[in-house]
Amino acid sequence: MGKQKKSQQQEAELLSTLDDFTSKENWDKFFSIRGTDDSFEWYAEWPQLRDLLLAQINSTESEVQILVPGCGNSRLSEQLYDAGFRCVTNIDFSKVVIGDMLKRNVRVRPVMRWRVMDMTSMQFADKSFDIVLDKGGLDALMEPELGPTLGTQYVSEVKRVLKDGGKFICLTLGESHVLGMFFPKFRYGWKINIHLLPQKSSKSSKSSLRTFLVVAEKASPTTLQTILTSFDHDTLGSGDQARGFIEALETENKIRTNWSSGNDILYSLEDLKIGVKGDLSELRPGLRVQLTLGGPGQSRFCYKTVLLDAQQNSDECLYHCGVFLVPKTRAHEWLFSSEEGQWMVVESSKSARLIMVFLDGSHTDTSSEDIQKDLSPLVKQLAPAKVEDAAQIPFMAASDGIKERKVVHQVTSELTGQIIVDDVVYEKVDGQLGQLSLSNDLVFRRLTFERSEGLIQSEALLTSEGSQNKTGDNGNKKSNSSSKSKKKGSQKRNDSQLSVVDASNDLTVDHGYLASSYHSGIISGFTLISSYLERMASSGRPVRAVVIGLGAGLLPMFLRRSIPFLQVEAAELDPVVVDIARDYFSFKEDDRLKVHVTDGIKFVEDVSTKSPSSNGSCSELEAQGERIDRVDILIVDVDSPDSSSGMTCPAADFVEESFLKTVKDSLSDEGLFVINLVSRSQSIKEVVISRMKGVFSKLFSLQLEEDVNEVIFALKSEGHTSPEPYNQLQKLLNVKHPEMNTIIIDSAKKIKDLNG
Repeated sequence: MGKQKKSQQQEAELLSTLDDFTSKENWDKFFSIRGTDDSFEWYAEWPQLRDLLLAQINSTESEVQILVPGCGNSRLSEQLYDAGFRCVTNIDFSKVVIGDMLKRNVRVRPVMRWRVMDMTSMQFADKSFDIVLDKGGLDALMEPELGPTLGTQYVSEVKRVLKDGGKFICLTLGESHVLGMFFPKFRYGWKINIHLLPQKSSKSSKSSLRTFLVVAEKASPTTLQTILTSFDHDTLGSGDQARGFIEALETENKIRTNWSSGNDILYSLEDLKIGVKGDLSELRPGLRVQLTLGGPGQSRFCYKTVLLDAQQNSDECLYHCGVFLVPKTRAHEWLFSSEEGQWMVVESSKSARLIMVFLDGSHTDTSSEDIQKDLSPLVKQLAPAKVEDAAQIPFMAASDGIKERKVVHQVTSELTGQIIVDDVVYEKVDGQLGQLSLSNDLVFRRLTFERSEGLIQSEALLTSEGSQNKTGDNGNKKSNSSSKSKKKGSQKRNDSQLSVVDASNDLTVDHGYLASSYHSGIISGFTLISSYLERMASSGRPVRAVVIGLGAGLLPMFLRRSIPFLQVEAAELDPVVVDIARDYFSFKEDDRLKVHVTDGIKFVEDVSTKSPSSNGSCSELEAQGERIDRVDILIVDVDSPDSSSGMTCPAADFVEESFLKTVKDSLSDEGLFVINLVSRSQSIKEVVISRMKGVFSKLFSLQLEEDVNEVIFALKSEGHTSPEPYNQLQKLLNVKHPEMNTIIIDSAKKIKDLNG
């Protein structure tokens, strides 16, 4: 066996003893076996490095301060020393290798420094070095099975010890998990250039992998530049290393380009500490900054955060700094998601600076005390100078409003995604519930589509009435209510014994009560055609009502029960949703209530094509004995699978002009069209209303006070009924709870005419 082959075999055997690159004991053993004079070079040797490396150091001053962390027994430091750079400091946490290297160099290179030190926790003052030269150290700390914690700690130390204008020169294989951590850490205040080293002429175990020389130069805090490379990416080939490198680089540069254009900047705590948004130790009225807090090496969790400095004089505030926790499923409420709403929270918090923290699924099973403990050292770094102690920072929270919760059913649909049915007891029952003379511990069954980010689709009141004799409901599975509004808060898990919801197996859905205010709001709009409905009821003719979007089936069931002359149909695209409505919400079909598993738009189109042509009015055709297939009341109540539309409800196709015209064609002459519109964008609402005005003769609106829902009513004909004969609608309703009459009529009185 030749000398070179034997040396390679010994090298491989020695490396196999390491196993864990972060173990001091393993490295001590490795260097003890290898010996003093047998150097080990990661990735590249001096002939490959010399010209490029010296060009990056770019200094004729021998006093340039160079730090080589994780030096091992590489000859790189000695070669730099011999090239004229005398101020080289080497650190390694292996006492064995530092002792060996000191003995090897003490006479020939007497001013070179060697110290036993952990590179993730350096004992150097801030801004001590002009150059930090890393040859494989970061890669060793970032082994995939170790996670990013050690690498993150090391990079933070590098940034701390570098002088302004200094450079971090990192020799790395550029694997995607390394760059995915590295690039964000050197985003603001750094200029990054990447070079490709020529390949070794000798063969080694990693000869197929290319080595990159990444140079991060410390610049102005406000610097944000795209990352530059000095080589043609095609030279990397098409292997996994090349694909990972190019993908990580393109992803990061896309972020930097977008941020340079002012798009949705999400800063890190480190970005803010270097002064990207100025000196945060001073309050700046009206300042609003989005950032991420915490992460590996800093805290147990990572948090999306918004920092806001009160717009009013800080002397009027009770606290210099406060923290406001927003539960996961309340994060999308207008009050917390919109800038306008956030300023309202700041004002009510009485804080000169408010740090609003948005919790997510990773925090679900963590107590508020643990969250506060994890956050405290992070928010202390964002507090103004007047706050000397983290204990001075009060923690506030938006209540999720749930006292008890039990998940009844979970399923994933190919069309809708994950669907959850749960039973809950709210801490406080308010709104229209307060008008009902019911017990305090009301149990509700909710239907939630996870794609809508916590939006409650349907919500039903559970009752014990008739539950003992309930039959034909597919196993007596429970039903509950839901609302396409987010007023009820989050779905916080409660691992303790749930006395009330545990007993919900003995309850059934109360179809005579509407838990969702927008449902009662929809029915309140029937007052707009109450005269027509009364005429139809008096003549004994059925009124055709179609609901697009079944949900839990609560609205169709209420309509069938409370308005005897209605023929109710529901169109639902997802058969899984239909099954849930039947199994868990006691939805039942009969001769007056039918469900069609079909696309809602196609269903309306089919109705439109079957309707009478414009050559004859409905009354003329009826006199001739021809069947009328038009709809008297058409309700669109479907969620949107695409959040980019700006609408949570309905899907964008349901407010396109072509569909609106189809709706008009499908309606009877005195028909009513209703849309449940959920959007936090006023401009989007205005666009929808403008389109509807272009198609329909009359338009009306009901804005629900506590919800983001707005119910839009459209009349086909000019000869509409003014929303005043509330008594007519009240007479037509046959409701189980008399209080529901009051709720519906009160909503009817709030309907606004949009035709002025």
